[in-house]
Amino acid sequence: MTTEGIPDVHVVVAHRARATLRVGDVVVKVDPDRAGIDAEVAAMALAPVPTPEVLWRHHPVLAIGLVPGTALGTYGHPSPVGPGGWTAAGAAVRALHDATPLPPWGGRSLDDLAVRLDEACAWFVRDGVVPVDVLEHNRRLAQRVLRPWTPVFAHGDLQPDHVFVLDDRVTGIIDWSGAGPGDPLHDLAVLTLGHPEHVDDVVAGYGDDVDLDVLRGWWSYRSLTAIPWLAEHGFGPVETYPETAVLLAATH
Repeated sequence: MTTEGIPDVHVVVAHRARATLRVGDVVVKVDPDRAGIDAEVAAMALAPVPTPEVLWRHHPVLAIGLVPGTALGTYGHPSPVGPGGWTAAGAAVRALHDATPLPPWGGRSLDDLAVRLDEACAWFVRDGVVPVDVLEHNRRLAQRVLRPWTPVFAHGDLQPDHVFVLDDRVTGIIDWSGAGPGDPLHDLAVLTLGHPEHVDDVVAGYGDDVDLDVLRGWWSYRSLTAIPWLAEHGFGPVETYPETAVLLAATH
């Protein structure tokens, strides 16, 4: 039996909640959360920015086409893309945030955000994975996000490895399962988390009305709330996470 001509299977991410595989030019997502997959497919259809082609879906599997280009970056590693790509990403995010109408499903409330922050901080106190002064400083920064905002069409999980560019233009934005009405600064913060050197580039494409204090507050919020989830889903020692480095850097 020969395997010549048969594409390799690459595991993009896999944990207890979901798995994503790449087989040739097809990306296969296995996710038992039907609501998340429904939101992802609907959001990609509504978004005024390049998104992957939906090839087929049969719950719990969604197959989408591969998007061309290079991802902006990965947490904890230098970006392979120059300032022009990050500026293009900022412009694409602005186009998304300016889109109307908003997705018809609900987003997270201030109360939801506050409860999640409290739960995450309680986890840190219980597990003692960062010094108390680091936790308290980042908690104060994170509380900046707990203020009213005007909802926009938000991606919801706009990590730099979800945005692909080619020749300083955005060719595709992937992973829309968290999309919905949301805080625009959350998207910008997740995009630049771990890549503070590109904040100015993103703002240049997005526009000047960016509250950098709230954006940095979202860096702390995102890191505080992501670390417990990563630890509980088997992503290795907490001290190795880029999000942990963000918490430590915020105190300097």
